[in-house]
Amino acid sequence: MKEKILIVEDEFIVANDLKIMLQKADYQVIGIASSVVQARKLIEDKRPDWILLDIMLKGTLTGIDLAWELREMQLPFLYISANTNQTTLEAVKATHPYGFMVKPFRERDLIVMLDIAKYRFNEEKGTLSKQTIDTEIQEIDGIIGGSPLLKEVIEKIKIVAPAETSVLILGESGTGKERVAHSIHEHSKHKSKPIVVVNCAALPHSLIESELFGHEKGAFTGANSLRIGKFEQANDGTIFLDEIGELPLDSQVKLLRVLQEKEIQRLGGNKTIKINVRIVAATNRCLEKEVAEGRFRLDLYYRLNVFPIQLPTLKERKEDIEALANHFLRKYAASSRKNINGISPLALEQLTGYDWPGNIRELEHLIERHVLLAKTNEIEKFDLPSNPNPSVQHTGKMKSMEEMEKEHIMNALFLCDGKVSGSGGAAELLKMQPQTLYSKMKKLGIKQGYN
Repeated sequence: MKEKILIVEDEFIVANDLKIMLQKADYQVIGIASSVVQARKLIEDKRPDWILLDIMLKGTLTGIDLAWELREMQLPFLYISANTNQTTLEAVKATHPYGFMVKPFRERDLIVMLDIAKYRFNEEKGTLSKQTIDTEIQEIDGIIGGSPLLKEVIEKIKIVAPAETSVLILGESGTGKERVAHSIHEHSKHKSKPIVVVNCAALPHSLIESELFGHEKGAFTGANSLRIGKFEQANDGTIFLDEIGELPLDSQVKLLRVLQEKEIQRLGGNKTIKINVRIVAATNRCLEKEVAEGRFRLDLYYRLNVFPIQLPTLKERKEDIEALANHFLRKYAASSRKNINGISPLALEQLTGYDWPGNIRELEHLIERHVLLAKTNEIEKFDLPSNPNPSVQHTGKMKSMEEMEKEHIMNALFLCDGKVSGSGGAAELLKMQPQTLYSKMKKLGIKQGYN
């Protein structure tokens, strides 16, 4: 049975185009309403499954006013609008839509957005079938485990990878965001083309535009030759924007324009270059909080947050620890050419009893280190941090704030193998700018040579 859709749009040409697109995709369009009053009547008479809702409509009531009524009726809706000013977007966000599309858009974008909205709706209502998810340990592109939370991640990868839509990967440092991005790329139609990884936190602010969009020779002092930016390098492929929350606001505006127009212009150039790039972004920050505090643009958030994938912490999926530990054991035993083929029950108990603040990355580094140190063919015991309250020393004496800060930074450096900046570095783990961390290290007497 065809799903019924109501179009609420006061521009006839736009509404008619939407109707044609939807009918080609085998949806039943039950009507077109140009005002809230007309929409109410059609909803009462024909009870649609979905509503495509413009914001600015004929009459005194807006699409946002109707959205609140739809929430009361438990009718799912998506916004379609050309209005992306911050005040409007804040009002839109409060109504909790299942999607937001900025005009103009392509037929493919519309159908993918609807598919994703239906997935979200079913997931929210608890009707998403879990039968499609394997019950055994899975390994897809190095993503290992059999826990329910991980299976949901794998299922979402399978759903979104073939689509063209943007993906936002959310999760703490060390949870495997880049691996998920590579998996999405490998199962997409872009897999024969490159995936270009950009660590937004590591880009110098003065060079962000040049790094992302390139520059012409002579564009600025030191630009001695043409530079192809990351977006051009990723053309027809995927660009992975890691730690997107670190981009400054002026760079966010330029990125938003690229996402909307699907074109770039090199710094110092006047030629517009069309690009076809799949966007996958990631962050360990709460972008909604960043938006609320004025550090991240809401319109860019909506552009990126089409299909979010939340990665669980390792603490939340402890049933996967044994499989992960054995995977890393095989990997590092082979690379170091050591005959180590097991982890003792006591050592496994240690792993599952630990909270893993550094997540999978911390586990991997721990296994690598113990493989190198092992003198037998089995890891019998792990050397793990044991003091649950680092502010209190064994003597019962409280540490000073400076001592605690130094110890915290040293622990982060240890987890990151001494790496300070860049992907997988201590600055990323501590959620601070690299230059800030370097300054603190100098002040606290932490030797630069540790890096």
